[in-house]
Amino acid sequence: MDCLLMRHGIAVASENWDGSEKNRPLTKKGKKRVRQAAAGLATLSCKPAHVLSSPFIRAYDTARLLRTAVCPGLKVETCDELAVGASPKRILSFLRSLSTESMVVCVGHEPLLGEVAGLLLCGKPTPGLSFKKAGAALIHLPDGPQPGRGVLRWWLQPRQLRLLGERMPTDTDRSS
Repeated sequence: MDCLLMRHGIAVASENWDGSEKNRPLTKKGKKRVRQAAAGLATLSCKPAHVLSSPFIRAYDTARLLRTAVCPGLKVETCDELAVGASPKRILSFLRSLSTESMVVCVGHEPLLGEVAGLLLCGKPTPGLSFKKAGAALIHLPDGPQPGRGVLRWWLQPRQLRLLGERMPTDTDRSS
């Protein structure tokens, strides 16, 4: 199994939001940067079988933008295991229910995603592993989702993903 972890894009600041935390949306800049990062992911030949998202709107919208660029035929599935306040062990339990031959995308929040990465790579949540907004990491799980058995394929900052996306050929480049 390959597990792609991605943090949601830039959201409206909580102090500027009057609604519920669950409904705090991406900003216009956040949407633009997620689209650019998703274009970068598309250059990495990511072929997920599942796109999972926290039920929080900023993560769900990030997952939808990613799906549009990377795997338009898939449905985004909300997953309470990726919500703010969930535990890394709950995500591992959920991942075990999926095919070990698949690639799964998990869009969520910090510090949870960093804790999941630490659990998969080191066997326990590890300080210092954190995702910037719209950043992503790909972890290969050769024996399925087991603590400490993951292999880091790459960990990319949002800027790196955006730069990769800028290198995608446009339709005019393809016709030349």
